[in-house]
Amino acid sequence: MDEHVKKSLDEWKEEIGELLLKIDLEYEEVKQELQVYSYKFSITKQVLQSTVNGDILRNIRELYLTPFEQKFNQLKEVIKDLEEKKKVFQLFIDKIDKVKGSGNEGLNSKDHYTAV
Repeated sequence: MDEHVKKSLDEWKEEIGELLLKIDLEYEEVKQELQVYSYKFSITKQVLQSTVNGDILRNIRELYLTPFEQKFNQLKEVIKDLEEKKKVFQLFIDKIDKVKGSGNEGLNSKDHYTAV
């Protein structure tokens, strides 16, 4: 593999690595927020189970349970999306490493163009 190709792939890999780092940081933040809402939602459900007054039940559902449940579900979706992004960008890095480690063997001939 030509040196300029290796250099370009290294630069690309570094760029993707930076994206992965940002995704990891966002993932950790969302994971922490998800943990908080998991507790809030769980505690609220437990309190509701111990409450018999219908007015209080409605108020708790409106003020806490429904918003906590919505936020919890939203954060779960964000986590799934971030996990997918991590997987995809890690695949880029793995493929770059494979191509660099084996010359052009990591690509099929139809997957790249050869300068003539």
